[in-house]
Amino acid sequence: MTDQRLRDLHVASRRVREHIIRLAANGGCYLGAALSCADTLVYLYKEVLRIDLNRLTDPARDYLLLSKGHSVPALYGTLVDVGILDEKRLANHLKVGDAVYWHPNRQIPGVEYHSGSLGHLLSVGIGIAIDMRLRQQSSRVFVVLGDGELNEGSIWEGTLVAASLCLDNLVLVIDRNGLQANLPTEMLNPLEPIEEKFEAFHCAVRRIDGHSFADLEWAFNKIPFSEGHPSVVIANTVRGKGVPSIEGRADRWFANLSCEEVDAMLRELQEQHLSTSMSESILVK
Repeated sequence: MTDQRLRDLHVASRRVREHIIRLAANGGCYLGAALSCADTLVYLYKEVLRIDLNRLTDPARDYLLLSKGHSVPALYGTLVDVGILDEKRLANHLKVGDAVYWHPNRQIPGVEYHSGSLGHLLSVGIGIAIDMRLRQQSSRVFVVLGDGELNEGSIWEGTLVAASLCLDNLVLVIDRNGLQANLPTEMLNPLEPIEEKFEAFHCAVRRIDGHSFADLEWAFNKIPFSEGHPSVVIANTVRGKGVPSIEGRADRWFANLSCEEVDAMLRELQEQHLSTSMSESILVK
């Protein structure tokens, strides 16, 4: 990865996080959960997904389904950054008359399927992947899941079906921030060892740092990981990433911020951005 690409990705992630923070005012949003998956979404839309901005409904496109729908501010911000969604619509968040809400809605350009109830979109993604195979298309389906969402039985039922059908055009992306609602996942209903569980369900698995663009590139450049098997990317992340004062905090899953809090978090974000982008640039070299 070149220094310029790395800088561009860091800048894009900062812009997306700025949108997320601003959306956490005037009614609030699921702030911490959105911040944890921002880097992954930015990388997918900037570097991986095959989408024609002039033909968003092209049947031969790649699909991204945000199954952890409460993290939709990260998707809104990313869609704005890549030119799919008009930034002005973000001002309509939670207002009557628009669909910019706490969960994805197909009235928003770029949203492939509505979500909110956890555990549903993997099955939708499997259906799309089967359709692609029948049409003999080379497109892929990426389903972004929360780690707490893995408690849903429908996830494991769907994984069994996907593996039995050898859907190697299906990619599960797990946002592994270690928290669900207000508790650590391992205290509520332990998930580890996640890799071995998905491997036992005949998936090919890679575990990475979900905030490292070098790691994201290493993983997604290898899709599919194994011919005839669904791919699973477990992205280790931090809830609230980018704003040190709320990183890893269970109580910042949802937040309704004051104007002063928004300004303070934006300042933190800028300081953290400068530090992180410089550090990763050195590592890449």
